[in-house]
Amino acid sequence: MADVVLITGLSGAGRSGVADVLEDLGWFVVDNLPTTLINTIVDLAAKPNSDIDRLALVAGRRHTELLSKVGELRADGHDVTLLFLDASTPELVRRYDATRRRHPLASDSDGLVESIDLERSSLDPVRVAADLVIDTTDLNVHQLKERVGHAFGTSRDSRLQVAVESFGFKHGLALDADIVMDVRFLPNPHWEDELRPLTGHDPKVRDYVLETAAGSDFVDRFDDLLASLLPQYEGEGRSYLTVAIGCTGGRHRSVAVAEELASRLRERGLAVRATHRDVSR
Repeated sequence: MADVVLITGLSGAGRSGVADVLEDLGWFVVDNLPTTLINTIVDLAAKPNSDIDRLALVAGRRHTELLSKVGELRADGHDVTLLFLDASTPELVRRYDATRRRHPLASDSDGLVESIDLERSSLDPVRVAADLVIDTTDLNVHQLKERVGHAFGTSRDSRLQVAVESFGFKHGLALDADIVMDVRFLPNPHWEDELRPLTGHDPKVRDYVLETAAGSDFVDRFDDLLASLLPQYEGEGRSYLTVAIGCTGGRHRSVAVAEELASRLRERGLAVRATHRDVSR
């Protein structure tokens, strides 16, 4: 039985780019596949004489039919991951302006922003149901490859894969997060001249944030909360979970807390990836 990834998301958010990464990782990829053919392709890949053990399908334009297809495939015993690619509207506008491509939902009466908003609204149920959401707004090619490689680089097992991400609220929320925690109540190294140029990776900043009563108490309590929540997510069949930690700028407090939480989760045997969206801003 092949592992199956169904790739969907907003036009311009990077579906074809993700397909290229998966192909480089050894997946058999079918791009722009009509939704009506999904079951047929998966059944062919699952035949005993097939040499396809990892199959990635990029959905065509009729994305909303995917939910019923996912249900059918899982009912037939296939191991399916629904991957949704997202990006902010300003970034999608920039990408379309750069490539001069026409949005697939564009009409004579609607502009680009209206077309993006229409597609976003129609795909919202698919995004909610997705097993993994990747926000590509701030990801370059190398970061996208790393993100996809972490999730799909090897044959998947039953363990929950956890991504711990730091971000800055002033740069916008982490759109692909399942759990968001605000740590702006912790002491802010930005107001210390010696610490301001550093980041949460530096031991001095880490100690300033975490070696306080508020910092250590918060991390202990939040770690305990995750310890009780993660098995519940696994019990619901989740394979991926993104925990986002936010501070004001995303350089100090959130980075230090995210690294500490990732370290604790790894010590419990979880597959964890730590990323820092705004640490270089």
